[in-house]
Amino acid sequence: MDNSPTLLAAHNRGVETKLLTLVSLGVVVAALYFGRQVFIPLASAVVLAFLLAPIVDVLERYHLGRTPSVLIVLALSFALLGLLGWGVTRQLMGMMTDLPDYQANMQAKIDAIRAPQTGALGQATATVTTLSKELASASETAGNKELGRTRNKAPIAVQVTAPPHTVAEYLRDIAGPITGVFETAGIVVIFTLFMLIKREDLRNRMIRLAGSGQLTMMTQALDDASRRLGRYLLMQFLVNASFGLSFGVGLYFIGVPNPLLWGVLAALLRFVPYIGTLVATAFPMMIAIAVFPGWSQVGFIFLLFLCLELTVANLIEPWLYGSHTGISSLAILVTAIFWATLWGPVGLILSTPLTVCLIVLGRYVPQLSFLEIILGDEPVLSPQDHYYQRLLALDDEEAREIAEQYLKTNPLISLYDLILIPALSLAGQDRQRNVLDENRANFIQQQTGELVEEFYEAPAGSIGAASSPSRVSSAIGAPEIVCLAARDTADEIVANMTMQMLRAEGQNAYVLGAGPISTILEQLEKLRPAVVCVSALPPFAAGQAKSICKQLHRRYPETKIVLGLWAFPGGSAKARERIGSGCGELIGTSLAEVIVQVNEAVSPAPDLISAEI
Repeated sequence: MDNSPTLLAAHNRGVETKLLTLVSLGVVVAALYFGRQVFIPLASAVVLAFLLAPIVDVLERYHLGRTPSVLIVLALSFALLGLLGWGVTRQLMGMMTDLPDYQANMQAKIDAIRAPQTGALGQATATVTTLSKELASASETAGNKELGRTRNKAPIAVQVTAPPHTVAEYLRDIAGPITGVFETAGIVVIFTLFMLIKREDLRNRMIRLAGSGQLTMMTQALDDASRRLGRYLLMQFLVNASFGLSFGVGLYFIGVPNPLLWGVLAALLRFVPYIGTLVATAFPMMIAIAVFPGWSQVGFIFLLFLCLELTVANLIEPWLYGSHTGISSLAILVTAIFWATLWGPVGLILSTPLTVCLIVLGRYVPQLSFLEIILGDEPVLSPQDHYYQRLLALDDEEAREIAEQYLKTNPLISLYDLILIPALSLAGQDRQRNVLDENRANFIQQQTGELVEEFYEAPAGSIGAASSPSRVSSAIGAPEIVCLAARDTADEIVANMTMQMLRAEGQNAYVLGAGPISTILEQLEKLRPAVVCVSALPPFAAGQAKSICKQLHRRYPETKIVLGLWAFPGGSAKARERIGSGCGELIGTSLAEVIVQVNEAVSPAPDLISAEI
């Protein structure tokens, strides 16, 4: 049956879905830009609602009711903002009044940093200055001569001047921008009021809008957004307010004028990623240059900023809400530019909260999953995929770093089970699909084998995997457990892992490398182990492992056989169905599972223990 029409239709549907998503994103971005007069107050109200909701909940626990609690919180919040605004405005007007007093000091600073009059640099500067004056004089003389020749021909310039502004016009020019700010603030207050009072109703409407079949997804998305965004906003507000307070107090003791103004400015600008605190520090440093005769106060301000920023960024923020907000560092910078382009300074301040909302959307809406991948800071590759990808790129150093980093916080058996064995399995699957060339496959096996040998510390007096059966018999006697490779080098590498883990638990284990079945049977005849552990890595080794198990059962019926069908999809149950009943019941798909089965197989039965005692 030809499935090409079905595959073509599925491909076309996928392309149409992607195009529809891109068109929808373009429409949304255009709507955000052209409707910014509505969306800016709405987004600001959402942020304020998330910030104030915990405080409203606290008042509601004292049985004040929803509406009184919201009104009290809003009244206190805007009273505090008004008080700060009044103080900042007063200090700002005072600074504007005092600016002429700083002119002499600023002129002295400019004179101090001018180029010296002596030395080679001073002479070069004087020469350039003299040449500039001579050229300017020559140009002026030539211009005057030309003007004398054309004076009678030149038209008289007419200048149109506007009439002087009236008092009403001056008030309109000044009050226009202020009126716009107050209008936006009033809309934000109204939006915030209704969002806090009707938040359950808004939540239910959003769930209903998504459809009755999306209850679970919408509930998880709203809970995640409210928890992540609410906690982030509250903690960031507290941190930034503390930063601004500390910065203002430090400036007060340094002696910088208007410390309240600079403290509030630092708290606000710290919401702007990366550059906000630098800009907030630059203003008081410029004031210190203008006010103080020396440079020591400028250095003190910079040291104050440095100490505060290092303490807050490296100690306080990770302690309060973790070292990240779920957004990658590059995404914070890119989204800050994006929102600032759309909405100006307000978008710059709201960029991080809005980006958190986008990441939550990408996590729960399949069509927008690329947002979480692009903007989020979660690893997009699992450790085994990352390790395998670096080996595909022939980058053995980074692959080794990935394994070593994982080993710092996890046991060796976990490294084998969750990274190295899955990587070998992925290589086998790619070889089966003919998408992995022989050189890369050999490189992956070689590097993984070297890591296995490097990470294992063999017990004193133990015999390595390369020893011959006769040497093993003479050195440590007949081993209780033999780990043999079913087919190729990859199976032998995992057999070495199994041997290492068994020896770490005190078992007498040995490894037989891959080879013909006849050779393996001859070696087992010399060793006579109690347990044989067959290492088989799908997809190639499964059939070979089944054949080896059947022959071992016929030739050594008393020997217990444990089959490790590593990383088999579906677990042990599916592995038993794949192999059948000829290999016994001891089948595992992970190293930890096989180690448990081997330990149980070699442990003496309870009745034998009683007889020996």
